[in-house]
Amino acid sequence: MFDPKKLEQIARQIHDSMPQPVKELGTDVDQKVRQVIQGQLNKLDVVSREEFDVQTQVLLRTRQKLTEMEQKLVELEQKLSEK
Repeated sequence: MFDPKKLEQIARQIHDSMPQPVKELGTDVDQKVRQVIQGQLNKLDVVSREEFDVQTQVLLRTRQKLTEMEQKLVELEQKLSEK
């Protein structure tokens, strides 16, 4: 769901901002930072950009169909009222 490159970038930024003694602990700290970030991101109620864009397109098509149906309904009501 989350771009591994973005996750890596965030983990690197956190690691770079740590004091030198903590950095010297090595890969264990890096792995823990990544695990915590991934765990917290998974708890968030978010969607990927791709999924958001797809749903936006679906919504636009649905809105267009609704507009068309509303217009047809108006036309049908006009025809019925003429009779």
